[in-house]
Amino acid sequence: MTNKIKYFIANWKMNGTNKSVNLHKKIVKFSKKKNFNSNIVYCPPITLVRSFQKIFKKSKIKLGAQNCFYKDQYGPYTGQLSPKMLKESGCDFIILGHSESRQQGDNNNIINQKIINSINSRLKIILCFGETLNEKRKKITNKVISRQISQALKNVKNKNNILFSYEPVWSIGTGNVLNEHDLKKYLLFIKKLLISKHKIKKPNILYGGSVNSSNIKTLKNINNLDGFLIGSASLKVNKFIDIIKKTYN
Repeated sequence: MTNKIKYFIANWKMNGTNKSVNLHKKIVKFSKKKNFNSNIVYCPPITLVRSFQKIFKKSKIKLGAQNCFYKDQYGPYTGQLSPKMLKESGCDFIILGHSESRQQGDNNNIINQKIINSINSRLKIILCFGETLNEKRKKITNKVISRQISQALKNVKNKNNILFSYEPVWSIGTGNVLNEHDLKKYLLFIKKLLISKHKIKKPNILYGGSVNSSNIKTLKNINNLDGFLIGSASLKVNKFIDIIKKTYN
C-alpha cells in the first residue's frame, strides 16, 4: 500500500456528536495497515477533540482545530480560543484561511497573524486559499492565489510547518470540481510560486472542494498534489476510508 498522497485531512466543520465520534473507531484499524504511509488528520469541532483523543490514542492519527483567535495570549476575549489553548487541548494542526472563515471576517492580515501565533504555539498550519466564482469568470485566479498566499506569509519564518490547500470557493460543498487541465495548471502555478517567491524547497500542496469517492481516482493522479482537505465526505467513516482506499488502487 504505497502512494504519493501524503495527507488526508477531515474537516468536520460544525458537525458531529460523541456518538458519531465512536463510529470512527474503524479508521484506527485501517490506519495500521501494512505499508500505509499517509497522514490522517481529523479537524472536528473543539468540543469533540477529547472524545477523538480517546479513540485515536493508540494510533498515529492526528487532531486539528478549524480556526483560532488572532492573539495568542490570555485576556478578555469572550468566546475565543488561542492557538496555545488549542495546542494544550490536544491539537497538532489548525485550518486557517478557509473561505467560510473569510466570509465571517478573516482577512489576509488577520490570517497572517493567526499563522505566526499558531506556529509559535507549535501547531502545523493548513492554509486555505482560492478564488470565488466571480474571480474565476474574470480569469484572475492566479492573481488572487498569489495575493492570498503572499499576504498570509508576511514575516512568517518557519514556512515548512505549513500545508497549502487550494480550495476554489465556488467548488466547496457544491459537487463541482475543477476540470483536470485547469487543476494541473493552478497547482503548477502554486508550486512554482511557493518555491521561487517564498523559498519553500518542497511545499506540500493539498486540494479541497467537493472531494469524494467518485472523483478521487481522477484527482489522485494529478501532478504536484500531496493530499486532500475533505469536508462532508469525511463525516461518514466508510466514505472517508473509501476515498483513502481508492487513492491506493
